[in-house]
Amino acid sequence: MTDSLGFKPSRLDRAGTFYIAGHRGLVGSAIWRNLEQEGFSDLVGRTSSELDLKDRDAVFRFFADTKPRYVVLAAAKVGGILANNTFPVDFLSENLRIQVNVLDAAREFGVERLLFLGSSCIYPKFAEQPIREESLLTGHLEPTNDAYAIAKIAGIMQIQAIRRQYGLPWISAMPTNLYGPGDNFSPEGSHVLPALIRRYDEAAREGMPVVTNWGSGTPRREFLHVDDMAAACLHLLENYDGPSQVNVGTGNDVTIRELASLVAEAVGYQGDITWDTTKPDGTPRKLLDVSMLTQAGWTSSIGLPEGIRSTVAWFRENTLSVRG
Repeated sequence: MTDSLGFKPSRLDRAGTFYIAGHRGLVGSAIWRNLEQEGFSDLVGRTSSELDLKDRDAVFRFFADTKPRYVVLAAAKVGGILANNTFPVDFLSENLRIQVNVLDAAREFGVERLLFLGSSCIYPKFAEQPIREESLLTGHLEPTNDAYAIAKIAGIMQIQAIRRQYGLPWISAMPTNLYGPGDNFSPEGSHVLPALIRRYDEAAREGMPVVTNWGSGTPRREFLHVDDMAAACLHLLENYDGPSQVNVGTGNDVTIRELASLVAEAVGYQGDITWDTTKPDGTPRKLLDVSMLTQAGWTSSIGLPEGIRSTVAWFRENTLSVRG
């Protein structure tokens, strides 16, 4: 490793106790699967009903009893634009409490390696594309989710402060748009890719002649399969030790129109696709610069067409149990 990336940490002990906070979520469940595949034998997870991470005393008792050696903090209150815009206090307060409690307890009880998961929404609304890690705190945030973004930025700052004050090799990772098994496919709460999968799957099953999508289809977005994200997390824990958060993505993007065509093909939809240009497009482009991740020795391996096909298969197999 170069000095800009810090010293290379040692390989994690596969027998060490590893706590995944948020192990039932999209990212946390993928990290759990990946760690099992990599031979970790002492994985620990707690549902929100078993351990309320907003309860500081409960979190400290859990760490005192469990004494995890490694931690991934993937737990968070998350939601779409409507939820973020309607309940900013909830997103700010709950995420700050979760982060502070877990990070303070992890430091108190000697966690060796910790990875904090953020979100690409931490970056300024009009950041130069592709977005580099250095863009953090250089401009105004997207107003509809600024409270959530501020909470995540505070988590990054706490990781950096812990590194400075206590010298611990803890790190942060910022994923791009994620998708895959365990995603939220609900009509109200889903993001663009799972929403398209649900819509086109229904259209294919019902023989609908036309599917109409919002906007022009010209905005560009980047998508990373959650299993790739999980692999990247372990790679960073074993190969990166630096103060900067690390962008995690593919380095490639597609238009929403191209995305819709990939989904239609994956579900077998044969009808027409139209676009309602009276509806908003949103940000023209959102792509992460993954140069630091590449320099750390990791690149994504699951292509978007392949990933969409496997996600469609999972959605169809789990239609009755998917969230929403």
